[in-house]
Amino acid sequence: MDKLAKKGVNFTNAHCSSPGCSPSRNALLYGVEPFKSGLYAFYEEGPVEETIKTYTSLPLFFRQNGYETFGSGKIFHGQIHAPADWTDYRDPIKKKTSLDLAAGYQRGDNPQQIYCPMTNPMEDHVDHQFASYGVEILKQRHDKPFFLAVGLTKPHIPCVCPKQFFDLYPEVVEAPPINPNDLDDLPAVGANMATINNDAIIKKDNAWNTIRRAYLACISWTDYNVGRVLDELAASPYADNTVVVLWSDHGFTLGEKGHFSKFTLWEESTRVPFLIWDARDKNAPTGRKVVDAVSLINIYRTLAELSGEQAPDYVEGFSLVPQLKDPSTPIAQPAICTWGRGNYTVRDRDWRYIRYYDGSEELYSHAKDPNEWTNLANNPEYEQVKKRLAASLPTKDAPLVAGGAEWSIVGADKPLKQAKKTKAKGGE
Repeated sequence: MDKLAKKGVNFTNAHCSSPGCSPSRNALLYGVEPFKSGLYAFYEEGPVEETIKTYTSLPLFFRQNGYETFGSGKIFHGQIHAPADWTDYRDPIKKKTSLDLAAGYQRGDNPQQIYCPMTNPMEDHVDHQFASYGVEILKQRHDKPFFLAVGLTKPHIPCVCPKQFFDLYPEVVEAPPINPNDLDDLPAVGANMATINNDAIIKKDNAWNTIRRAYLACISWTDYNVGRVLDELAASPYADNTVVVLWSDHGFTLGEKGHFSKFTLWEESTRVPFLIWDARDKNAPTGRKVVDAVSLINIYRTLAELSGEQAPDYVEGFSLVPQLKDPSTPIAQPAICTWGRGNYTVRDRDWRYIRYYDGSEELYSHAKDPNEWTNLANNPEYEQVKKRLAASLPTKDAPLVAGGAEWSIVGADKPLKQAKKTKAKGGE
């Protein structure tokens, strides 16, 4: 991934549209923010019928414009996909995973909360299969332009991968900076998002180091599989005529603010890796970076312009082609992230502003407080900063699409219970 970042443009301050797999991917792949689509929740049964009728997915857009479309892995949520989107879609061959639990940690008997090496051949891992599918497609001869999506699952929990990727890291890894009083100045809705019960269990089990080391190992495992696909691209006839986009659907918190997961509107949950490399641009300098905040919602319009196609009129965001040509070009709008109807954050280069469904607020200066330890929302000195950032928030939001929703999120559709509106340090 570092090698790709040097070739292309590295958006170092990129943010998802929602800090959860399903709403983030629906926003990116349909080109519409959750507060416009109503897709705030998790939809375990795949794209709901009304969404398919209303919007055109990114792979379907390319297929309708003469492209072959190939996919494997986590593109939408899980391995869910609409058959019309793809010329071909490859499901993995699921094999029983052998784990070295003695070298790791499992929280209770939860199969999702496992952090340890796997002892199978790496070919048994689904991410290896997904990358192998990408390699296979790049080895083929294509007479038509093609769109290829390779969806790698790690470092999503459970954090298991081949042992050699654990061996890349010392037994004791550096912990992130953590303020033990970080929730004291937060409104009740914000504090409630911190999963302090998870944090307490992990601390009791003395497992934070094991979890963080497993998370890092899975990042390196993903890096390895990204490299396999990119190496095949470099050896293929398509090496000079391909646009590569690397993105992640959300961030992840490993103990900061007493939180373990995504599902918040703070920096660690919303910030993501985001790289674009247009291999057709032979004169582009290396090491290009865009430091302004940017949203993944802009991917749809960017790829449409790069391919010479016109995105559907409803698609939100704007093309990032100007930033690909000149990374110093200002970003037209800050990044907005949504977690449940009425809960929003706005991120620009130096500030994060959060407003929850009940009107409560958080404000952080990233120039002075990159860890978001000091909530400035109640400081009158920053009233104009709040006003400026709040101007980018939606003035109305679509109702929750309930059909197909597996579970919802605390917000205007699922208010925080009155009993929890206390000064307690968050968490249920």
